[in-house]
Amino acid sequence: MYLLGYDIGSSSVKVCLIEASSGKVIASDFSPKKEMKIMAEKPGWAEQNPADWWINLKLAHESVMQKASIDAEDIKAIGITWQMHGLIMVDKDQNLLRPSIIWCDSRAVSYGEKAFQDIGEEKCLSHLLNSPGNFTASKLAWVKENEPELFEKIDKIMLPGDYIAMKLSGETGITIEGLSEGIFWDFKNNTLSKDVLDYYGIPQAFFPEIVPTFGLQATVSASAAQELGLKKGTPITYRAGDQPNNALSLNVFNPGEIASTAGTSGVVYGVLDKLDYDKHSRVNTFAHVNYTPEQIRLGVLLCINGTGILNSWMKHNFATSLSSYGDMNELASLSPIGSKGLSIIPFGNGAERVLENKDTHCSIHGINFNIHSKGDVLRAAQEGIVFSYEYGMDIMRHMGIDIQVIRAGNANMFLSSIFRQSLSSISNSVIELFDTDGAVGAARAAGIGLGFYKNSQEAFSSLEKIAVIEPETEKRDQYLEAYSRWRDYLKQVI
Repeated sequence: MYLLGYDIGSSSVKVCLIEASSGKVIASDFSPKKEMKIMAEKPGWAEQNPADWWINLKLAHESVMQKASIDAEDIKAIGITWQMHGLIMVDKDQNLLRPSIIWCDSRAVSYGEKAFQDIGEEKCLSHLLNSPGNFTASKLAWVKENEPELFEKIDKIMLPGDYIAMKLSGETGITIEGLSEGIFWDFKNNTLSKDVLDYYGIPQAFFPEIVPTFGLQATVSASAAQELGLKKGTPITYRAGDQPNNALSLNVFNPGEIASTAGTSGVVYGVLDKLDYDKHSRVNTFAHVNYTPEQIRLGVLLCINGTGILNSWMKHNFATSLSSYGDMNELASLSPIGSKGLSIIPFGNGAERVLENKDTHCSIHGINFNIHSKGDVLRAAQEGIVFSYEYGMDIMRHMGIDIQVIRAGNANMFLSSIFRQSLSSISNSVIELFDTDGAVGAARAAGIGLGFYKNSQEAFSSLEKIAVIEPETEKRDQYLEAYSRWRDYLKQVI
């Protein structure tokens, strides 16, 4: 018996097949091999064509099925995870009306700021747990004002994973977790937010049926089964946004537990058991995968847009002579803690929530042509990302989240010893690395939704810890000095 996981990222689509009883990964792959294109027609814009997600899902799925060489009838459930906050609009025939406005698009910042003032800051925070900000609801408001002819054609709106579920099943659905990440959910009244819908003029009919995060959501249609080589009727039993799902992948379900990622964007995600929020909405509170009105489980999410994308930019534009990220890390390791006084502010990927939706751009400070080399710049880039994490984690601490242990997958920026050691040392936290990823987590969660696993403990009993990073306490003063300098430069640009 097997479980299938789909992870719809902004860089690629990953597919994973696990054997249910052992939790062992049988096969996995991703597509495309180069990062998916993000269209930016204007500064601050970011769009992707959801049809490309489906094309790449099919390519990765085909590869996984060929590697696994199993009977499709033995796949008993499917789980889906996705890049959060993207807006997808379809007409009554389920045709796409426009490219998706994705998570790092900044065009709707002013819409969210105005809504925050007009609806009322206290009301937004106490009911939505966030400012409307630059999230999905505000993106839809932008479409209504700027593309009214498309707005009139909308039958349903959805998030990226809902679109994939629709392509698989022919049915539309959305979860409370998804509605909360779009800033459509009223936590006090446990319903769609009348305040947001009325203010933006969004018809309630735009929203698909609410489906459970775990449980039968839909089944694979005959046409999708033929396209993918799956069995018609295979159940879809789980869906969640990438950060709640990443926490799930690391067996983070309970209050006080912390998960992190460091891909294109970076995240620290902590679980709360009470309705709470940052009054400036610099970190955001959403429904966690196991949230119910009766048992409150919320994810407090710190998101740094300019994370792996800065490292990638360095590789493709600055360190072109180096063949791999490993080579970059090796050269950066020759530079001391603090990069000889060089600081990089990494916020070059759109408006940053942690800076109250300011778009400061990336900047380099303190460069000295006589002492700094390529390795110093590469180290300063990684330290700048780490310092942006610490800046945001301090906000989380003020909300009462005690950050002592950070769990992360052994992937992306966490593959860099500079990044993980710097993060452990500046935050004074232990980092535990696990052999997992979003697609594996979605597959395991599909088993929970199917009822094959009795609970999360059983589903993640085979989760393998592969490394533990302890803070360098004897060098912490050096990290703190570099962080203090970085903060001083940040104050200059915000």
